[in-house]
Amino acid sequence: MKNILLIGGSYGIGLELAKELQNENNVFVASRTNENLANLNVTHIPFDASADILDTSILPTVIDGLVYCPGSINLRPFRGLKSETFESDMHINFFSMVKVVQSVLPQLTASEQSSIVLFSSVAVKMGMPFHTSVAASKGAIEGFAKALAAEYAPKIRVNVIAPSLTDTPLADKFLSNDEKREKSAQRHPLKRFGATKDIAQMANFLLNEKNSWISGQIFHVDGGMSSLLVNA
Repeated sequence: MKNILLIGGSYGIGLELAKELQNENNVFVASRTNENLANLNVTHIPFDASADILDTSILPTVIDGLVYCPGSINLRPFRGLKSETFESDMHINFFSMVKVVQSVLPQLTASEQSSIVLFSSVAVKMGMPFHTSVAASKGAIEGFAKALAAEYAPKIRVNVIAPSLTDTPLADKFLSNDEKREKSAQRHPLKRFGATKDIAQMANFLLNEKNSWISGQIFHVDGGMSSLLVNA
């Protein structure tokens, strides 16, 4: 069985992915709480990505897959954003992720071929108003992933999923009533916003060794938003 480490996995996409992986892998979930994990076949590690240093001594010596799930959504006009907001978004989305990758690099390179899956946003490819801070931090992830994939090929595969709006706790305020949910659905060519399973299944695909000829790619799992122009 493969050893898979999820950073963040007690809710949202991470939780859905833990459910997908638990029966065929040894799954380790590093998150602030073990909420929703009680009935899953996973090992929980208390960890706050925004503040803690990951204790790698409690992890196996080989890690075959790493998924970094924590993120932020700050959608506000640029003129009202302070530099602290950009710094905060960069910290949770990018710098904390870099620290995690560096801390488990020995375990990742100990695998015959490991897979890293990171998360960006459709807003990096598309110019969207009010997305300056989140697009900047997520754009850093895409550049980092391609460079890392080149540096560690063929030992480590690195890929990025760039979703559009997905129904997670982080997006609650954008989907808080029927009107918002309908408007969000209609913005996408496939006429619905994302579900956690949509993104988790893509992450599972990229982790699987059956798909070992994929690296350095950005996958837009976004209901067609980034590539299709369809009449509403």
